[in-house]
Amino acid sequence: MTRRVVRFLCEGATLLGTLDEGSGATGALIVSGGNEIRAGAHRGMAMLAARLAASGTPVFRYDRRGIGDSEGANGGYAGAAPDLAAAAATFRAEAGVTRIIGFGNCDAATLLALEGPALGIDPLVLANPWTGDEPDAFPPTAAIRATYAARLRDPAQWRRLLRGGVDLGKLAGGLAKLLLTRTTPPPLAERLVRAVERSRATVIAADGDATALAFADAARRLDARIELVRIATDSHGFARAGDLEAVENVIRTHLRGEEARTLPGRS
Repeated sequence: MTRRVVRFLCEGATLLGTLDEGSGATGALIVSGGNEIRAGAHRGMAMLAARLAASGTPVFRYDRRGIGDSEGANGGYAGAAPDLAAAAATFRAEAGVTRIIGFGNCDAATLLALEGPALGIDPLVLANPWTGDEPDAFPPTAAIRATYAARLRDPAQWRRLLRGGVDLGKLAGGLAKLLLTRTTPPPLAERLVRAVERSRATVIAADGDATALAFADAARRLDARIELVRIATDSHGFARAGDLEAVENVIRTHLRGEEARTLPGRS
């Protein structure tokens, strides 16, 4: 396996990417979420790239403008469509791939869902797609609901409440958010869900992750038909033992041209 750094331009700024070379005509483009560099959380994306490339799949990762080794101003995911387009074009030119599978986590998944299909990135594997910032300091409503449901079933939490070990202010705030939540998802959530539905992307959801819970809740409320593969972890970055292998298996399903619905654990 050969791994090399590739320099390319995006609107006058020099960006750096990493190409793990492979002989396959189908490649995987990995997009980092948040302000993570292309190695990903705990080097997870670098390890995933190495694993895929070891069996012949070319993999490209990059730092968008203003992140890591790349020049320019960081415009967040909302301003990263040109970076994604430049990365996809560079990947095709450098690796000679004719088909690109896109993979991203959190707001990188959102970026891929909104912009990837127009760039010929298909299929999409989207992990914990981000539905937008919360209007307050509390977690998404779906995450609050899941947390409270688990605590109501736990006798230890009832004993903690009776001993005064629960912050009643936070409890009241969380309950108020549940009661006051709008019946329809916010604009970004609806736009994202519809984009995922149109692209027939596969969504990977970390069972205990608040971002994943918010997306699943929005998809349910919008009655969307979306491929959903659940992974039993509360790690947003899939850093627990076995998490990365589970993500890899979903991507490899698409590399083999199989349907994601044949995977165990689909809900």
